[in-house]
Amino acid sequence: MPTGDELSPFGRLTALSAEELDTLARAGRDVTFPAEHRVIGEGRPADRCWLIRHGRILLDAQVPGRGEIVIQTLGDGDLLGWSWLVPPYRWHFGAVTAEPVDTVEFDARTLAALADQDPRFGRALALMLFEALLERLQATRARLLDLYRNPAETCTAGLPRIAAARGGR
Repeated sequence: MPTGDELSPFGRLTALSAEELDTLARAGRDVTFPAEHRVIGEGRPADRCWLIRHGRILLDAQVPGRGEIVIQTLGDGDLLGWSWLVPPYRWHFGAVTAEPVDTVEFDARTLAALADQDPRFGRALALMLFEALLERLQATRARLLDLYRNPAETCTAGLPRIAAARGGR
C-alpha cells in the first residue's frame, strides 16, 4: 500500500490536502504489469483506475477497417482510467503496456465510497479525473485528425496561391 507522501509527487494530485492524500493512499495498492499486457479492454466494465509510477501504457481505440489504433501514450505520473466515474461504467478505450509498468491501482467502489463520505475529497477527485478526461479528448482529437487527414490536401494546399503569384489562374 502506498503512502500519502509517495503520492504527493503526482502532479495530478496537487489539489488534494495531505489528509486527502493519506485517504487516497489507503485506498490504493501497488500493481505491476508486464510488457504487452492488456490492462483495459474497450467496452468492458470499468471498475478501477491507476496512477502510473513508471513505464508507458498505450491507449488504443478500435477503428473500423484499421483495427486498434494508438491514440495516446501515457507515462510516469499519468492517470489511466476515468470511465468508472460515469455510467454505464465501461471503458471507452483500450490500454496495453509498452514495457513493464509500475502503478498504484484504486478500486472504483472504494473511491466512490470515500467521495460520498467526504464531498470535498470527492470534488477534488472528480476535478482531477475531468482534467485527465479533457487532456484525453484533446489528444484523441489531434490523433484522429492526423489519421484521417487527406495527404493530397496537405500537399496541394499552397498551390493555387503559388500559381496566382506567377500569373497563373
